[in-house]
Amino acid sequence: MNNKIEIYKTTTGTEINVQLEKDTIWLGAQSIADLFGVNRPAVVKHIGNIYKSNELDKKSTCSILEQVAIDGKMRKMNLYNLDMILSVGYRVNSSQATRFRQWATSRLKDYLVQGYTINEKRLAQKNQEVKYLKTGIRILNRAIEEQINTDEYNLLKVFSKGLELLDDYDHEQLDLAGKTKQETVFPAYEDYMNLIHTMYADFDSDVFAKPKDESFHSSINQIKQGFDGKEFYPTIEEKAANLLYYITKNHSFVDGNKRIAAACFLYFLEKNNALLKTDGSSILDNDTLAALTLFIATSKTEEADIVKQLVVSILNRNK
Repeated sequence: MNNKIEIYKTTTGTEINVQLEKDTIWLGAQSIADLFGVNRPAVVKHIGNIYKSNELDKKSTCSILEQVAIDGKMRKMNLYNLDMILSVGYRVNSSQATRFRQWATSRLKDYLVQGYTINEKRLAQKNQEVKYLKTGIRILNRAIEEQINTDEYNLLKVFSKGLELLDDYDHEQLDLAGKTKQETVFPAYEDYMNLIHTMYADFDSDVFAKPKDESFHSSINQIKQGFDGKEFYPTIEEKAANLLYYITKNHSFVDGNKRIAAACFLYFLEKNNALLKTDGSSILDNDTLAALTLFIATSKTEEADIVKQLVVSILNRNK
């Protein structure tokens, strides 16, 4: 539930901005003073006495807010929750405290009920999606066990793996790391460019693979990076996933970025003997490669980790 700002009017007509967050209300000492029509020093004194007598716990009732002051410098301000506000209110003016308590309780109830309803609806929808996935997996696995025809068996097996991957994606249980640790072959910039030049004839465009800047160098060198003798991407799968991501996202060329990214991704895997399965077939088919590249291209920056994990997971499980 996002933070909310409410306007509360005192009996004297004073308007106070009330911040609702984490199922409670927060105010600074000056706002509490305005709320009950007293001076700020009196409120500060009451707060000190409340903590001194252990009536309330400071950690659970006080929050520090950093804000920019008039002079442009950052200043820290203590905010106090509803428990503290009411405790102070009982000490200075019980009638005004009662009125405020009634208002605060009403507003909190509205937000809590609204938030609960929304969360319940989302949870129910999520549970239904998970139920569909799990049911689909069970049905397909059962069908696989009962199949006799080899072609149908292989087809169902492929779909079952796909649903399992979707289930892991939905539960944020994709593979965090690759499986293949070996001495890595890093193709040079010239090697990648020679590969790209061979693609010119396949695409009717005067600006295909025309560089916009030098970011392609960064894309292919990023996967080599490390610190203190340790690689940032220690496995072939992680290096390949990040290579596909960086080339796709950096948009180093005027046209053809996704096609170039996919080709370089395959080239890197091939150079590191990771493109083919033991039976000689490719670890990825054309549709999967296109889908992964488009998935990366349309992803948001904050989704970078999850899309890379999806690529790594597919490479891990398709061996």
